[in-house]
Amino acid sequence: MFPNFFNTAAVNTDESKIEELLTRGVEEVIHYDFIKKKLLSGKQLRIKLGIDPTSPNLHLGRAVPLLKLRDFQKLGHQVVFVIGDGTGVVGDTSDKESERPMLTKKDVQENMSTYFEQAGAILDMNKVEKRRNSEWLHKLTYEEIGDHADQFSVADFIARDNIKKRLDAGKRVSLREMLYPLMQGYDSVALKADVELGGTDQRFNLLAGRALQERFGQERQDVIMSSLIEGTDGRKMSSSWGNTINLTESPADMYAKVMRINDDIIPTYFTNLTRLPMAEVNEIIKGLSAKTVNVRDTKMRLAHAIVSLFHNEKEAVTAEEVFISTVQKGDAPENVQTVSIKQGDVLVDVLLEASMVASKADFKRLVEAGAVTNKTTNKKITNTVAVATTGVYKIGKHRFLKIKA
Repeated sequence: MFPNFFNTAAVNTDESKIEELLTRGVEEVIHYDFIKKKLLSGKQLRIKLGIDPTSPNLHLGRAVPLLKLRDFQKLGHQVVFVIGDGTGVVGDTSDKESERPMLTKKDVQENMSTYFEQAGAILDMNKVEKRRNSEWLHKLTYEEIGDHADQFSVADFIARDNIKKRLDAGKRVSLREMLYPLMQGYDSVALKADVELGGTDQRFNLLAGRALQERFGQERQDVIMSSLIEGTDGRKMSSSWGNTINLTESPADMYAKVMRINDDIIPTYFTNLTRLPMAEVNEIIKGLSAKTVNVRDTKMRLAHAIVSLFHNEKEAVTAEEVFISTVQKGDAPENVQTVSIKQGDVLVDVLLEASMVASKADFKRLVEAGAVTNKTTNKKITNTVAVATTGVYKIGKHRFLKIKA
């Protein structure tokens, strides 16, 4: 299932591979020279990544640090994947413009149920140290939490850009939010992490780990911060905005969604979400900048590479064929979903039942955009309360439904 590189018995100290590890898609390293020296030494390091279960699906935004974790695993280091079932209840507002609602323990348990399985699309989970931070966070006493809190000042917390903006705007900042960096920081103490991975929005929390490790007499972890990825609507990829490309997507849907991203973020996706050689990626970026390559063809190459990485090459080929036939040519796929109707059934209700549209408002928007067509009769649907008739319907760019009596 996994390539042979996961069977490496010793740590790989190839300087070119280490250089790429520390630079590809990386926005900041604390501290570059120190961590490079440790990686070149051949010592096996403990590399930590924590993800809170704020939704049931891991998406490509989450995959950026997961792929960096995979890079460390390929070099023979011990990677530690932490599900934040303790921190997830409290909620991190590092990237939020308002207070994040607390999740219930039930929500967290349901959301995290397949996280390790989903991460298996990227990592060799047999060699991953799999942890949940409730293991140690739920055991802490008020006395211990007070000691942790004593390492930071309120001024440190409110100096953060997003917190300062909220306070300046008169928005509420709860004391609960101040606990989150302590919790994530203590994860690094409990795990004796040598390196922690995260996005640039996590900077304060990542540095909290260094401060608490020093308090507990441990060597401070190094930190690698990766780029943040935009979603299908141009905003930061986030489950709360519904602009994600999930790891659980079918190959065809993943391919089609990558094709919907803004053209200007193609280079970012090639760098962070593929493992094509950087020399090749740089040539692609150069061609895009000079306008000597076809953007659509380049994006198709990107979609193929991403589906190959998160699924496999065979499914990437099939997904590309489906995209060409269903989106570019407008044909229906061979195995189109089929439903039966009774006389008088309203089309929007049929599409809702088949999960082809999210809501009646979604259907209305598609109809007004001329994006719902009966391909059998080649007629666009113009009435939002139209009665369903038989035929193959195209809904949006790549959704198809066959309706029969």
